[in-house]
Amino acid sequence: MFEELYHWFFSLFRDLGIHNTLINTLITLVYLVVIILLAWLADVIGRRIIHTLIRRFSAKTATEWDDIMVRRNVFRRISNVIPALVVLLLFPRLFAAYPYWIGIVAIIANIYLVIITVLVINSVLNSINDIYQLYDVARNKPIRGYIQIFQILVYLFALVLIVAFLIGKNPLYLLTGLGAFMAILVLVFKDPIQGLVASIQLSANDMVRIGDWITIQKFGADGEVMEITLASVKIRNFDNTIVSIPTYSMITDSFQNWRGMQESDGRRFKRSIYLDMNSARFVDEELLAHLRKFRLIREYIDTKQAEINQHNLEAATGEENPAQYYGRRQTNLGIFRAYIEAYLRSHPEINTSMTLMVRQLAPTEKGIPVEVYAFSRIKEWEYYERLQSDLFDHIISIIPEFDLRIFQEPSGRDMSEGMKR
Repeated sequence: MFEELYHWFFSLFRDLGIHNTLINTLITLVYLVVIILLAWLADVIGRRIIHTLIRRFSAKTATEWDDIMVRRNVFRRISNVIPALVVLLLFPRLFAAYPYWIGIVAIIANIYLVIITVLVINSVLNSINDIYQLYDVARNKPIRGYIQIFQILVYLFALVLIVAFLIGKNPLYLLTGLGAFMAILVLVFKDPIQGLVASIQLSANDMVRIGDWITIQKFGADGEVMEITLASVKIRNFDNTIVSIPTYSMITDSFQNWRGMQESDGRRFKRSIYLDMNSARFVDEELLAHLRKFRLIREYIDTKQAEINQHNLEAATGEENPAQYYGRRQTNLGIFRAYIEAYLRSHPEINTSMTLMVRQLAPTEKGIPVEVYAFSRIKEWEYYERLQSDLFDHIISIIPEFDLRIFQEPSGRDMSEGMKR
C-alpha cells in the first residue's frame, strides 16, 4: 500500500514537470505533512469528541466515580496517547528510506508515551484516592501515603524507561544495576521513606485519623487533622492557621489525640480552688441553720447530723457534752464539698454516669485545694469552656455562704491598705 502511494506521488510530481532529484524531497515533505495532519486529527478526535462524550455521559449518571475521573483528566490524558500511536505506526512505513530519523522519532514518541502513561497512572491513582474519600472508612484509614509511594515507584520506573530509550539499552539491563544505585536513592528519598514507614505505623495502630483534634506542643500544633500524606500531616489550628508536620515526627515525638474524649460520653474538667485554712471550722447551730436553707444539701445536713449525734451518744454515754469532747461534728468545709457535688449532680449538662467527685487534696502553702473532677455532656470547645466558667462562677460566689475564704496571694493594694490601718 505504501509503495503504491509512493509511486503515485512520484508519477504525479513527474507529470508536473518536477525534476527527479526534487521528487523524493517533495514526497518526504508530503509524508511529513500527512503524518502531522493525521496526528492532529487524532488529537482532535480524542480530546474534543471522545473526552466530550465521556464527560457528558458521566454528568448524566448517578455514580460519582466517573465524575471524579473526568475532573482528574483521566480520559483526556488517555486521548493524548492516540497522536503518538499514529506517529509510531506511520513514520517507519512512510520513511523507510531514512532509518536514522526513524530511530530519532521512535525515541521521542516512546518517551512521550512514557510521560503520558505516567500522567494517566497519576490521574487514576488520584481518582482512586478521591473515590476512597467518599466512604467513612477513609477517616480512619487514609490511603494517600500508600498512593504517593506507588507514584514514586512509577516515576522511578518511567525514569529507567526514558534512560533506556535514550541510550538504546534494554530496560531490564538497567533494572539489574538499580540495586547498586539504591544507596543513593535512600539518601535522596530519605524523608519519603521515613514518611512511608510512619504512615504505615499511624494507619496500622490507628494513632491518628483525618478529623482528629491533636496537640503537639513542640510544633505549635493544636487543631484538626486535615490531611495525612507521605511527607507531612496538615493541621488546622483553632485560630485557622495551618501547620505542616513531618509524618515521621508523629512516631518519634509524642502528641495528644483528643479523639477518645470526642468519642466518649463526656469531656472532663479538673480544677482546684484553694481555700484559706484559717477559715475552716466546725459549724455551730447558727451556721447549720443557715446552711439548711439550701435545698441541695438540706437532706445531707439532716442525715449527717443524725448519724453524728448517734455516734457521739454511743461513744460517750453519760458525758455532759459528748459532741464537744468525743467527737464528730460537721465542718463548713465538709458541707461545702457536699454542696458542690450536689450542685454538679443537679446540673443538666453534667454527665453523672461518669466519674464525679469533689475531693480535698493535701494542704499546701497556698491553702487547702478542693478539686472538682467531673465530665460535661458538652464536648465542643467553646460551649465546654463556657459551661466550666459558669460552674466555677457559681462555686466561687457561694463560698462566703459557708463562712469560708478563698486563698489569694496579697497584692500591692492589700499591702497599702494594711499600712493605712
